[in-house]
Amino acid sequence: RAMPFENYDWSDVVPIEQDDGPDPLAQIAYDPEYSKAMGYFRALSQKNEHSERALTLTEKIIEHNPAHYTIWYVHLNEELDFIQKQVEQNPKNYQLWHHRQVIVEKLKDCSLELSFTEEVLNDDSKNYHAWTYRTFNLWDNELTFVEKLIEKDIRNNSAWNQRYFAIFHNPTKPSEEFLWEEVQYGISKIKLAPNNISPWNYVKGVIAKSKLKLDVLEELCKSLYQQGIISPHALGCLVDIYEDRAKCGSINEKELGIQTCVLLAEQHDIIRQKYWNYRKHVLASIA
Repeated sequence: RAMPFENYDWSDVVPIEQDDGPDPLAQIAYDPEYSKAMGYFRALSQKNEHSERALTLTEKIIEHNPAHYTIWYVHLNEELDFIQKQVEQNPKNYQLWHHRQVIVEKLKDCSLELSFTEEVLNDDSKNYHAWTYRTFNLWDNELTFVEKLIEKDIRNNSAWNQRYFAIFHNPTKPSEEFLWEEVQYGISKIKLAPNNISPWNYVKGVIAKSKLKLDVLEELCKSLYQQGIISPHALGCLVDIYEDRAKCGSINEKELGIQTCVLLAEQHDIIRQKYWNYRKHVLASIA
């Protein structure tokens, strides 16, 4: 690594102070060390100096202000270790994640990135920035990784979203047999936490991408209700199933759908009463 900022000879550099004009409206009280470093940076930029001390100077500035766009742009060099330390301290800073991606793309080597994001996600499994970053360099063993996170926290919606992404954005198109297995996987998680919306959304999303129909969830939904397990998600799924059948001419399913909407609106999902009343109206209007 380069020497610390203070160890370089700066005697040939005349710092350029920030110019906020004669009457600044709201002058920022910068830390003296930060102001000093920025003064040197302006001077080096003016003469277009690209050197080891210039690189170290950008590190010094980023330590004070990790959200400085211009400094990150200048700081394009081999520095993944440095960025990793910054991410450990500021795991939700967008500029850090974006800059790491820029560096990796420049190096054309993303061999360390999956393990890097895994470390971050082990500390915070719902870090949006880490999940977004991970999508640009994954595929191998991603389902295994995501499954570990779901086993650890079945309500981790980020992990469910990533599982869906990994399957349907993979260059290899999933087979119908595989999608059926995914539906069964989701159902097994629904049984563990019937009121957790994440696996419900996941299973319905997989079904929508397959040749399957929501009917495959009917037995599960009815079974939960018969066991006294009241899940608005299960009842809502039944409404979807009944509505599909009503559109195909089933009067009985239409009535069942209306009755289920009433149950949800008046007893089991009162907070969304207006929504279920609307769904009831839609069902009633089916000819």
